[in-house]
Order: sequence, then structure tokens, then C-alpha cells
Amino acid sequence: MDRCTLTKATLGRLPTYLNYLKSVVDNDHVSATTIAKALSLGEVQVRKDLNAVSGAGRPKVGYETDALINRIERVLGAEELTPVILVGAGKIGKALLDYGGFNEFGVDIIAAFDRNSEAFEFGNKGKKILPMDCFESFCKERKVQIGIVTVGANAAQQVCDIMVKSGIKAIWNFAPCRLDVPSDVIVKQENLALSLAHLNNQRNNLI
Repeated sequence: MDRCTLTKATLGRLPTYLNYLKSVVDNDHVSATTIAKALSLGEVQVRKDLNAVSGAGRPKVGYETDALINRIERVLGAEELTPVILVGAGKIGKALLDYGGFNEFGVDIIAAFDRNSEAFEFGNKGKKILPMDCFESFCKERKVQIGIVTVGANAAQQVCDIMVKSGIKAIWNFAPCRLDVPSDVIVKQENLALSLAHLNNQRNNLI
């Protein structure tokens, strides 16, 4: 089962399952019922998630703990982190660059690029912020295929074009505009205003 076949919600719960399983690694087997109770989750949901990752557990026995840990780690890409770069070292870009939670999902933002950077700089966690003139060579040398756009709308398409030219095949776009890309490039649009509006709508429904 590949990561691309999992729902976003299931993928989001996998690190929680993994952390729990590593805490009970002395047990040869573990059941979905046990996991659900320990994590205060629905048993049906846990069973569905684990079936999507590793197939059904054995009746009255459950899942082999080590095998389930290994399978979740493979699905999350823990064996080898996927390198990611971002362009736009403003407040959002630096916040993403310094955030350490991406690693548990198998990805690592290894560097940021910014047009205002004329020499090597570093984020708060020691990751490099580099000038744009070394972007293409950096990406090709490290075979980077995922990029994050955190520049303004007026520069986003230009940055996108540079990414595509440099071999990027998937783009996470924070700029408030639509990007034109070839058919073999994936774009995930992150609309911060829409997310906040959705949260506000949910709040209003509770009143």
C-alpha cells in the first residue's frame, strides 16, 4: 500500500500509532482494540487505518508489533527522508524552514532560497538560506523534486517556472494565486484565508 492511496486523515494519524507501538515493542502482538483504547480513538477507525497500511490483523491475535512498526515507517518514509526546498524566506517561509514536525512524515525541508539573500544565511535551526542564483544547481545535485512557494503573488509564477526548470515535480503553494504548471507537475494550493474562514464558520455553527 503506497502513501498516495491513503487519506490525509489516515496519514495524519500514523505517527501517533507509530509512537505508541514503539512504547509497547516488548509485546509480540497488539490489537486494534488495545491501540484504540490507549489513544482514545474509535476502534473502527483504528482498524480501518491499520488495514489500509498493513492489511487485516489476525483474529484474537492482532498485528505483529515489529512488522506493523516497520510497515508504518516505510509508508511514512522514515527510512530515507525526502528532500524539500522552499523559496521565500519571509515569516511564513522561515517558520516552515524551522519546523521540525515534517520529519515524522518522511520529508525534510533542507534549505530555503530568497532573492534578497546575497550570501549564505541560516534559519533559527541552522538550515541554510541561499541566494536564488544557485537554486537550479542545488536542486539538480540533490535530486530535489518537491518545492514550497512562500513568496508574494507577483513573484509566484516566476518562482514556479524556475522550480519546474530545476526538476521540481510537486509544489506546495502559499502564494494567493493560481500557478500554471505542466501536466506532470502537482500543485497543492494552501489558502490561509480560506482555512481561517472555515474555522470561523465552524465556530459560528457552535453558537
